[in-house]
Amino acid sequence: MECDLVIRSAHVITDIGDRAAAVCVHNGRIVKIAGFNDLVTSKKDITITGALIPGLVDSHVHINEPGRTQWEGFESATKAAAAGGVTTVIDMPLNSIPPTTTVDALAVKKAAATGKCSVDVGFWGGSIPGNVGDLKALHGQGVFGFKCFLLHSGVDEFPGSDLPDLTAALDELATFDALMIVHAEDSNAIQKSTKPSSRSYSEFLASRPKGAENVAIAQLIEEARRIKGRVHVLHLSSGDSLALIRSAKSDGVRISAETCPHYLALAAEEIADGATQYKCCPPIREKSNQDELWEGLKSGVIDQIVSDHSPCTQDLKIFDIGDFQQAWGGISSLQLGISIIWTQAQSHGTSLWQVTKWMSQKPAELAGLTRKGAIKVGMDADFAEFDTEAQFRVKATELFHKNQITPYQGKTLQGRIKQTWLRGELIYKDGSMINSPHGKFLIRGKN
Repeated sequence: MECDLVIRSAHVITDIGDRAAAVCVHNGRIVKIAGFNDLVTSKKDITITGALIPGLVDSHVHINEPGRTQWEGFESATKAAAAGGVTTVIDMPLNSIPPTTTVDALAVKKAAATGKCSVDVGFWGGSIPGNVGDLKALHGQGVFGFKCFLLHSGVDEFPGSDLPDLTAALDELATFDALMIVHAEDSNAIQKSTKPSSRSYSEFLASRPKGAENVAIAQLIEEARRIKGRVHVLHLSSGDSLALIRSAKSDGVRISAETCPHYLALAAEEIADGATQYKCCPPIREKSNQDELWEGLKSGVIDQIVSDHSPCTQDLKIFDIGDFQQAWGGISSLQLGISIIWTQAQSHGTSLWQVTKWMSQKPAELAGLTRKGAIKVGMDADFAEFDTEAQFRVKATELFHKNQITPYQGKTLQGRIKQTWLRGELIYKDGSMINSPHGKFLIRGKN
């Protein structure tokens, strides 16, 4: 067989380790992993100097189109993804209008995304009070699972679920073994802690206590235990909750958890009062808590790292007032994720192979994407060239996402994406998009 493309690197991060190899691609799939110097018949044969890593899979991205496209849209978000080595994103069901809580709303979102995606895109459905009857039909349309909030989501068209709402939805999802992904903060704990306004980061942090996460996660565990359902904790920030999750996993509860670059790289101690570019919910906590999250990753209690890319327009961060309670909560890091994590990995004794497990293989497994997440024969030929030694200073103006607000502005990161391929096609190189968008919609059970 003549291959369409061969990529050779001294560091190919395969599913089983880091090796010198030649990766052979035909019809968009990996057909062979040969020795670095092996002769292979191919239409195109290139040797790269950086590491060849699997295309990253980001299962937590808020794209917001249609309805709030001024916050973020499919064109800008998927360009940012490609520039960050992310070849698959799964879009969250809220912040767009309408939210993805019905089959009709899913069709509206797909229509808005058509022809704009530079990487492959899948969709989560939404679980809100009153839409239990819509869940099975949405699942039949190929969403990867369902998201719910256990408190106010921040937008009125996606209301939060109380415990009876969660129970009803989980009971329904158990009938067709669907996944529920959960923003786990307890609304009662938040209501009792929240101040009406504050420029103080320490006061904001106190208003979103670890206990709010711990209580919500404990409730979720017991519901999942009862129905033997599949649940996933989104954007975990509380180190205290690791013991709960570890115990549940050891008991056979079908639970997984993710955390995000901002929790692993930023610390409350460095956040100035009024610096609302750092606001997210759950919040960025203290350095000691961050160390616990890293240990949770390395021990396997936390399964994956994803961005929770949640942009907004500049006015919603209200920089002129700097009020953490009023400002929109969300951090945009879709383009920077692996650089942020690789920078931190240097001091945590973590290999690039392990980083890609957390950022590619595990998110793909969560969504059931059987052809994504690893450099392995039979998988989609989604790759990125990653220069592990390159250092760069973050400039918001160089980021592709629509609103160039970032808490990483001016920070020096190590490791940079040089090129990205989607199913063997070069889509990004050295700061520029290559070729027209040719990302596909992904359907649960078919990709």
